[in-house]
Amino acid sequence: MAERVESSVTEGEQTIEDRQIGAMWELEKKLDQPMDEEANKINNMYREKGLSMLMLLRLSFQSLGIVYGDLGTSPLYVFYNTFPNGIDDKEDVIGALSLIIYSLLLIPLIKYVFIVCKANDNGQGGTLAIYSLLCRHAKVKLIPNQRRSDEDLTTYSRTVSPEGSFAAKTKKWLEGKHWRKRALLVIVLLGTCMMIGDGILTPAISVLSATGGIKVNNPKMSGDIVVLVSIVILVGLFSMQHYGTDKVGWLFAPIVLIWFLFIGATGVYNICKHDTSVLKAFSPTYIYLYFKRRGRDGWISLGGILLSITGTEALYADIAYFPLVAIQLAFTFFVFPCLLLAYCGQAAYLVNNKDHYKDAFYASIPDSVYWPMFVVATGAAIVGSQATISGTYSIVKQAVAHGCFPRVKIVHTSKKFIGQIYCPDINWILMLGCIAVTASFKNQSQIGNAYGTAVVLVMLVTTILMVLIMLLVWHCHWILVLIFTVLSLFVELSYFSAVIFKIDEGGWVPLIIAAISLLVMSVWHYATVKKYEFEMHSKVSMSWILGLGPSLGLVRVPGIGLVYTELASGVPHIFSHFITNLPAIHSIVIFVCVKYLPVYTVPEEERFLMKRIGPKTFRMFRCVARYGYKDLHKKDDDFENKLLTKLFSFIRIETMMEPASNSSTYSSAYSVNHTQESREDLIHNNNNNNHNIGNNNDNNNMDMFSSMVDYTVSTLDTIVPTDSPPNAVRFSQDNTIEEEETNELEFLKNCKDSGVVHIMGNTVVKARNGSWLPKKIAIDYVYAFLAKVCRANSVILHVPHETLLNVGQVFYV
Repeated sequence: MAERVESSVTEGEQTIEDRQIGAMWELEKKLDQPMDEEANKINNMYREKGLSMLMLLRLSFQSLGIVYGDLGTSPLYVFYNTFPNGIDDKEDVIGALSLIIYSLLLIPLIKYVFIVCKANDNGQGGTLAIYSLLCRHAKVKLIPNQRRSDEDLTTYSRTVSPEGSFAAKTKKWLEGKHWRKRALLVIVLLGTCMMIGDGILTPAISVLSATGGIKVNNPKMSGDIVVLVSIVILVGLFSMQHYGTDKVGWLFAPIVLIWFLFIGATGVYNICKHDTSVLKAFSPTYIYLYFKRRGRDGWISLGGILLSITGTEALYADIAYFPLVAIQLAFTFFVFPCLLLAYCGQAAYLVNNKDHYKDAFYASIPDSVYWPMFVVATGAAIVGSQATISGTYSIVKQAVAHGCFPRVKIVHTSKKFIGQIYCPDINWILMLGCIAVTASFKNQSQIGNAYGTAVVLVMLVTTILMVLIMLLVWHCHWILVLIFTVLSLFVELSYFSAVIFKIDEGGWVPLIIAAISLLVMSVWHYATVKKYEFEMHSKVSMSWILGLGPSLGLVRVPGIGLVYTELASGVPHIFSHFITNLPAIHSIVIFVCVKYLPVYTVPEEERFLMKRIGPKTFRMFRCVARYGYKDLHKKDDDFENKLLTKLFSFIRIETMMEPASNSSTYSSAYSVNHTQESREDLIHNNNNNNHNIGNNNDNNNMDMFSSMVDYTVSTLDTIVPTDSPPNAVRFSQDNTIEEEETNELEFLKNCKDSGVVHIMGNTVVKARNGSWLPKKIAIDYVYAFLAKVCRANSVILHVPHETLLNVGQVFYV
């Protein structure tokens, strides 16, 4: 028969097979359209409100404790790490001070506070926030589940590049090759891994440097006691995290305020008492003289100078807590001057006391305020550590939302501030890492080398991403982009070249941390992408579902079945696997797709998209629940109720807007704007589905295909009458609509009372036979271990254990 069909093809005619496939395609797009049509845009929800000067000053004060704690504790250890072997010439102190001054001016003040911080995703900072912003302006996300309805979100801010512009060419180049998208993701993950390393190294060096003050007044005290005291403080710090930033951080801002006032006042005292000539370091000439005099040693000392700007990357990651203007005011008029005075005061003291290079900070403090300063320094070190730890939680949460990190437990510690979170798993890993680093190195120098390596790599990653932001998002002129890139890379590569020399002196620590983190994140993301691709290629055609009839060929039992899937369109393979092995299915079936979009949040009003799939007699629906990376794990226990409430609302709207002529058969769309699935993809999916359904001989497959096509053709006549004008909608009488709505809502309520069952795939991922060895190790061992120890999907979605039904399946990728 197939041969006869092929021989009957003539030019200008369509074959029977083509007509059949075309009819199937028409039905598929009618019955299972993308979710675009239900997306409703809500404008002006997140318009920034004007702030009074008094409110700005208040927020600037509060930002001290959250944003600047890490940057403010740098004076504790900078000069010691700059001159680990002692000071030969007092002019070297002037040169080092000049480097510190211009490093603070160029990197934190100009680059970050006034340029990089503007590249935020609705107030969210960090490398992954930049990546989310880029994913909305270019198709660089490796999991291709983007829908046009996502772009209608209020928080989905994006701009369109003019055709032929440099930005459009850059976008086309970036999207052109798959390896470029993958390289961009690796760069982002590298910066993320280094920030996780900061979460280990910052508390270690800050607390150890602060507690080192005990030994200054007691020179005979063993260094092990200082280490032991530091470990006790670290254990206490990490043990408090479960209370949340809102509870343990109420006194952070006063502590940091007092700290900055202390170091600023001490700096003024030391300048006046010891040597006012250090102020000549504001001339950049002394930088040139410094390198000329010290040569290679001067260049290597840049690794210590770099520590003066540590905490800058944490500043960028923590900008979500406060308006950018408040952060700029606090840094420009308070933090920056206090830091300059502190470094100038230490330099003035060291000019006349070169032998005190190891304890320059505490040695330069007047005896009358020594112990108060020690207490405040320890408190400031804890505050600075707290800011980095909280930033690490946020970064991990963003990585989980992007499918780049195993699922971990995330607890929201504040009902008022959604950004304040606590990750128990990450918390204890960071604590063990801090204790290990502190106990192993026992001195600031080696930890400082490790810290500097992590900081400079994060800055380099941020510079690379900022180039793309300036081109694709801001549409800056290429000359401005070039100036920014050259200046940033010149400074940061200089620092990077210096820390390379200290790789064997502690600089290897963040590289090891980053390598382990990058391995975990890469393997998890790779397996996630492969799982999604497998589900896409094995999804079941709606035409096959229609061939089963209204009862789906099974007994329909009372209740609601929520079938979780990664797909936002099409019927998942797990459903065909389920109904093939069990003799019954619930009266109402809802396919639930939980999507994490490259946005920081999705408003409640725009979170759920609901749609009916198939004829009304099938009682099958699709729900796409959309979340931003800031919303992760913010699904309350009433997630199920919210979903069903949305379903009730959808049925009411649908009943009012559907045509009376086909109300019993099909629920028509009430918006004509939608994205159509390509015909080639549908044919490909049908071929895959026929292969996956399997277990039938060729003749049976042909019979099933014929019956499906017959049903398709007859149903199309019902859905789209040929004599009806386009967009014609004829409403039923009010009593008919009311009666139909009441009946369906009553049926839905009865099903809800009968019980809701959550059907989830208990998926095992394995490498295919014949896969190369690295892939087998990554999938069969690394990913298998991570999947075993991470949180289950049911826990993440707050699914009650008694209503959970796992369907086992094996994916070969």
